[in-house]
Amino acid sequence: MKKQIRYLREMEEVVFDKNFAREFPDLKLYYIYRGVKKENRIRYDITVIPPQILRKEFVRTKGNRNSNNFPELYTVLTGEAIFLMQKAKGEIVEDALAVKAKKGDYIIVPPKYAVITINPSKKTLKLGNWVSEKNKNIYEELEKMKGTCYFYTKSGWIKNENYKKIPKLRFEKPLKEKPKNLDFLK
Repeated sequence: MKKQIRYLREMEEVVFDKNFAREFPDLKLYYIYRGVKKENRIRYDITVIPPQILRKEFVRTKGNRNSNNFPELYTVLTGEAIFLMQKAKGEIVEDALAVKAKKGDYIIVPPKYAVITINPSKKTLKLGNWVSEKNKNIYEELEKMKGTCYFYTKSGWIKNENYKKIPKLRFEKPLKEKPKNLDFLK
């Protein structure tokens, strides 16, 4: 198991307030523990996101899309989360959805979707996720577009103007139970 600290300097390209990121590059945003468990070619990671506001935007993960169209399964272990997912081809977003989740809820990130996880509360958010051991996180697409198609701020959702086309954000409900079989993640 490897512990990784995500610093604001690593996310300057994708956060709402780039100036804030330049002012506080050494700010610790969240912690990732990869490979907490491994079974049947699937890896279990844990991410811990303490509550913070990055001037206007709620703290969140850097965001990525999975390689080889691997889906991913998240669960909220403590706290509250908003999962923002988008399916995009370059500057055109085909679909954008958000799922609000609390302790015990599950979220499936479909193939070809990028995802960020937002901590919108004053409590520490702890997530677990299952993903194929063969997965590689692809960060470059979101870096190129300066983030996902929406930012979640104290003022609500704000569109990222770097995209040419952004659909209306739709909201979905989380799953209340873990899928019985995780083979779909392989």
